[in-house]
Amino acid sequence: MSEPSSGGPGLSPPDPLPTGNLDDAVAGLKFDAAGLLPAIVQDDTDGTVLMVAWMDAEAVRRTLSTGRTWFWSRSRRRYWQKGETSGHVQHVRSVTADCDDDTLLVRVEQVGPACHTGTRSCFTASLPVGPVHRGADNRPPEPAGAGS
Repeated sequence: MSEPSSGGPGLSPPDPLPTGNLDDAVAGLKFDAAGLLPAIVQDDTDGTVLMVAWMDAEAVRRTLSTGRTWFWSRSRRRYWQKGETSGHVQHVRSVTADCDDDTLLVRVEQVGPACHTGTRSCFTASLPVGPVHRGADNRPPEPAGAGS
């Protein structure tokens, strides 16, 4: 299932973490009732959000230990490694949990397009947004509780 990791020119996976550190890192995460959490994948160079996919504890372990992204497919009910068939791999540069430990931000060096449709990012369809209500100084209002 796993592709050989050539790393490419100038690329090498991060040093594998000792198993104890992996288990500690995963144990601190909060998975939903299905045992999953969302992983937001972002380009490490320019910050573009590339895609969102789901990880369970094993996918997190595989990602941290291999330096390549692994996910759980809810529809196919199996693990998949980004780029295993397309060659559009993701070299992991960092993984950060959010403040609630229930979402991951995975910063990557993306090889080729990230989206299965062939686009760089899966986020290409803009939705219409209603008017922004502005104050007398033409600035959007402060969110409730801001500045206090």
